[in-house]
Amino acid sequence: MIITAGRADRGLEAPGACSRQENSAATARLGHLSRAAADTQDDGAMAHRIVILGGGTGGTLVANRLSRLLGLDARITVVDRDDRHIYQPGLLFVPFGLAGAEEIVRSRHEQLRDGIDFRLAEVERVEAGENSVYLADGSFIEYDVLVIATGAVLQPEETEGLRWGESVHTFYSLDGARALRGALAAFKGGRLVVNIVDMPIKCPVAPLEFCFLADWQLREHGLREDVELTLVTPLDGAFTKPLASERLGALLAKKQITVQSEFATGLVDADAGRIVSWDEREVPFDLLVAIPVHGGPGYVPRSPGLGDELGFIPTDRRTLQCAVAPNVFSIGDAANVPTSKAGSVTHFEGEAVTENIQRFLEGDELTGEYDGHANCFIETGFHKALLIDFDYDTEPLPGRFPDAHVGLPLMAESRLNHIAKLAFQPLYWHVLLPGRDIPGVGSEFHPAAQRADTNATGGTS
Repeated sequence: MIITAGRADRGLEAPGACSRQENSAATARLGHLSRAAADTQDDGAMAHRIVILGGGTGGTLVANRLSRLLGLDARITVVDRDDRHIYQPGLLFVPFGLAGAEEIVRSRHEQLRDGIDFRLAEVERVEAGENSVYLADGSFIEYDVLVIATGAVLQPEETEGLRWGESVHTFYSLDGARALRGALAAFKGGRLVVNIVDMPIKCPVAPLEFCFLADWQLREHGLREDVELTLVTPLDGAFTKPLASERLGALLAKKQITVQSEFATGLVDADAGRIVSWDEREVPFDLLVAIPVHGGPGYVPRSPGLGDELGFIPTDRRTLQCAVAPNVFSIGDAANVPTSKAGSVTHFEGEAVTENIQRFLEGDELTGEYDGHANCFIETGFHKALLIDFDYDTEPLPGRFPDAHVGLPLMAESRLNHIAKLAFQPLYWHVLLPGRDIPGVGSEFHPAAQRADTNATGGTS
């Protein structure tokens, strides 16, 4: 099924940001691309065929940015297995009744600019040597540039005994978050365990946020003294970065949330109400909230040379060009770059990906660079949140974001951070996905906005 023309950015500007003549000449300069295979426009110019796998955050924002940048010089096709775009940060709020499922789901194709094709199909495999994507229905799509934005998928089947049921839930899927809402409403006391089975996972701070919000809700309902709340993680602390881990660990302790670290879950025994690590340690539970193993989607291992052993895409961490071929790029959770699998990462990667795709099509050196910039709002309950900001080389520090003098407080609980997190949802739909820049928030990390005094982690109201 192919749907042409979305709703994003209608009427903002006429397509054609670059001249057809210039891009046609650029195509001719690229010996590894077939001019004969490219789409022909009415005036005889050649349109670059850009195929984007995945209509989530990364795929959508890249499609819209490229559409605005290249106009009629590109024929852009987005492929996804369904037409349901989920605002994933909102999944955290569904189990607590702070958001409804209907509030965080929209049509994928309606987020795309006019002229972008949306194809509803399952990917069978990628043949990078042929510049082709094969679909499950037996058809195939040829491309000049391929963008892989299919994210990470939950793989509960990789853990023995991990099956969703009355006492075992997750909030990392829409159905799971809905079911967990009912389970939490019925939970009146006992052992509530939040278990990260293995890393990497999408939004690595979300399990901590769940603990903080659960603590808040239980206190509001007068049940906190009747509940033993435990975070079980394979990490050696609360987070992957030392200073942030120390700060978050102290906050967990303050809220009487126990942390079981370096716990590699090997078995979930729902009947006995326990999880068992590979070194045979046990943690009992009455209600388990599990974050299962993540990996790449099924087509990746079927695609020669495309993925690593986890199904993620080997990708240059600066240019976001994939190892499998120079005309393949990756963005978001699909890439194996060494930073968090977080929505902010996808946002900040978008600028480098689109710049480098344009330069690749023009036959020029790739100069767009992603520096590992990531930031995460961490809900801590009681209408407060904490914000962290970091890149490949700099861990989270106190300070302000995005400016050292005026901005949101870093590494400190703040009502302002909570408001900013809630305010991001309309920005997501109306600014980020359409491929516009968020005013004052650039993709480049600015360490000058962070103070050198790493002890200044006090709260702000």
